[in-house]
Amino acid sequence: MTLRHYLTVERDGDVAEVTLRRPEVRNAVNQELHDALVGAVETFSHDTSLRAVVLAAEGHVFSAGGDFEWMARCHADLPTRDATVREGLRLLEALTQLDVPVVAAMQGDAIGLGASLVLSCDAVVAKSSAKLADPHVAIGLVAGDGGCLLWPQAAGMLRARRYLLTGDPIPASLAHDWGLVTDLVDNAEDVLPAARALAARLAALPPLAVRGTKRALNQVMAARFAEVAALAGAEELTTLGSDDLLEAIDAFKDKRVPKYHGR
Repeated sequence: MTLRHYLTVERDGDVAEVTLRRPEVRNAVNQELHDALVGAVETFSHDTSLRAVVLAAEGHVFSAGGDFEWMARCHADLPTRDATVREGLRLLEALTQLDVPVVAAMQGDAIGLGASLVLSCDAVVAKSSAKLADPHVAIGLVAGDGGCLLWPQAAGMLRARRYLLTGDPIPASLAHDWGLVTDLVDNAEDVLPAARALAARLAALPPLAVRGTKRALNQVMAARFAEVAALAGAEELTTLGSDDLLEAIDAFKDKRVPKYHGR
């Protein structure tokens, strides 16, 4: 089945496969793709016949993160900014609270929100040369829609601080050593088959045991969301309306070094 034309959800028995479909813009997440993702994940939460999910993407990049045009619209309108932050947290909370395993097929770089999507999964199969990065801070945003919630849990607090503050990319081979990536393959074309094979293996396990273990593990993330999400979201909301964000977007388009003024 197709949700709009930004995302496909296909079913192979008891395994669902979700595919981001904006390769022409490196699968940057705009409002439509975001809404489609939320709808798909929340539908999964009510599907008792589902045993596993594969999260994949078309093209050479898993996701470049938030769409700059969408960010610019958010900057111009407070209700849009508020809804964007709330919906971003809603998506990641729904994904981390699914009681079936989710396997990310990271055939290319996962940046910003793309990295948050990957780190919300239960297993990450990645091309060894692909990169993970969260450059929110580097473009004037607080890493509030996933980074501050997910990176400390996955990488440890010290590494999370270093890489969230700088936005430096991490090769998947190093991310594997740190526990951010679970499975490495050398070639991009082998990522999705490997992710499908792992999802099929997980789907074949005793479903009551899998769902029960997932629910228990999910409580770890639920506690973190309860502690951090409101503050992280509020801080990101402030920066979505900042001049520094617009400067970052303009500098990126103009291919120049940005000049930030802290306002």
